Formats: sequence, C-alpha cells, structure tokens
Amino acid sequence: GSDAADGIRAMADAGARTIAQSEDTCVIYGMPKRAVETGGVDEVADLDDVAGAIVGGEA
Repeated sequence: GSDAADGIRAMADAGARTIAQSEDTCVIYGMPKRAVETGGVDEVADLDDVAGAIVGGEA
C-alpha cells in the first residue's frame, strides 16, 4: 500500500485531483487508508460514487 500511497501523493503534488475509496466500501482498507494518511487524497468516495466523482467532479 505505501508504494501506491507515495504515487498518489506525487500525483497530488503535481496538481492531479485524487480520489480514494471509502473505508465503508473496501474489503481491505489498507491502500486507500495509507493514501489518505499521506495527505495526497482530495476526496474519499464510496465505491458506487467513484465514477460520478470522476465524471462530475464531486462525490
């Protein structure tokens, strides 16, 4: 999980908008949790809301 978390942090630092899956809809929350902990996640969304967050810009 930390290699992906480092990657999402780098993306955020480069100006990308980032979304992580919510703990409520994860089977295992390890990778999204680590990404959120890095401060590189702009938005946390339930799995069913991620596509809408990407397309519409908000969860």
